[in-house]
Formats: sequence, C-alpha cells, structure tokens
Amino acid sequence: MIRPSVLLFALLMSAPALYRYVLDEIDITEVLIRFLIAVPIAAILLAGLRFITAGYGRAAQPGTPVTPTPDNREAGSDTP
Repeated sequence: MIRPSVLLFALLMSAPALYRYVLDEIDITEVLIRFLIAVPIAAILLAGLRFITAGYGRAAQPGTPVTPTPDNREAGSDTP
C-alpha cells in the first residue's frame, strides 16, 4: 500500500509540470507521466529517510543487572 506521504511528496515533485499544465504549455498526459515517475522515486527517498531516522527517539532498553561473584579457585590449580 502506498502511504499518503509518498503521494504528497510525489505531487510536490511534479508540481512544476502541473503548473505548466495550468499555463497551457504541456498536456495532461505529460503531467500524469511525470507524476507516475515521481511516485517510485518519492517512495525510495522516503523509505531511505525512514530507515535513517528509525532509531531516533527510542528509549534505551534497560539491561539486566548482574552481580559479580568471586571465583574461589586459586590462581595455579586446575581443579575446581
């Protein structure tokens, strides 16, 4: 499913073509082609941005507290 943010970003990317259509400089097929080209580009760019910013704002997970226990073996013996 395409996210609304992707469609909005693609619309912003193809806005100059839409403006040129309003001024009657290009036809509607060129505007639609530019929009269809902008949709996958916008999806890739926003996915990259989501990937980069995925870890920001997450709280650090608390670790498990461990208490050290001394080893009762002597320093030269191989037996426990």
